[in-house]
Amino acid sequence: MPLKGRALHREGDAFRFAGHTFRVFYSRPLPQGKIKDGTCFSKDSRGNWYLNIVIEVADPPVRELNHGVGIDLGLKEFAVLSNDCRVPAPGFYRKVEAALAVAQRAHKRRRVQVIQAYTARCRRDFLHKRSAEIARAFDHIAVGNVNASGLAQTSLAKSVLDAGWSSFRRMLAYKAVRHGARYVEVDERFTTQTCSNCSALPDSRPRGIAGLGIREWTCSDCGVVHDRHLNAALNILRRGRATLEAGILVL
Repeated sequence: MPLKGRALHREGDAFRFAGHTFRVFYSRPLPQGKIKDGTCFSKDSRGNWYLNIVIEVADPPVRELNHGVGIDLGLKEFAVLSNDCRVPAPGFYRKVEAALAVAQRAHKRRRVQVIQAYTARCRRDFLHKRSAEIARAFDHIAVGNVNASGLAQTSLAKSVLDAGWSSFRRMLAYKAVRHGARYVEVDERFTTQTCSNCSALPDSRPRGIAGLGIREWTCSDCGVVHDRHLNAALNILRRGRATLEAGILVL
């Protein structure tokens, strides 16, 4: 439960709350600043306790819109960036799926908790590192608004939940602010089918369920050959830039 920031006091490397002193291990250096409301104690599935602290810090200066990136999120590849940088899908759940199934069938509850906690930590570490790299490297970041919750109701549920798209976008949003970058989510409809070179919707574009397996296609209007995901990332970047220049900022 959140507690009032003024009720928590620093004492060297420890904290004082309600007459008790809590010695903590720092997951990252804690900046100086006023402790705000929203600070709380929490416990994970393995029974480990955490002190989560919200600190008021000065906003960094906002960068000019010089160097941007569009990001197309996927399952085979976690993300394809508009500069053709590709982030492989780590597949953390798939790596432990067999061991988890064995533990569940044997009703080894503690073992199940250990595997699930390990997978969650690995995924969270991966998402934090990739989002931080992108937030530092680019002045503005555009991501497609892929409906993760909707896809989680389909046969792709395991892969979608393992990818952690929603968590990744949340991390990108607040880390962009931290680093003075801009973040925007754009409508991803037709980003795969629109030619990023001539902006046409050519007859040769991949369409429907049959087109989902097409990785490369040629625009019949201008003749440019497209990688499916790179083309989508370029279109996402263009839409994001247009949104930001119009003064519509989505955080």
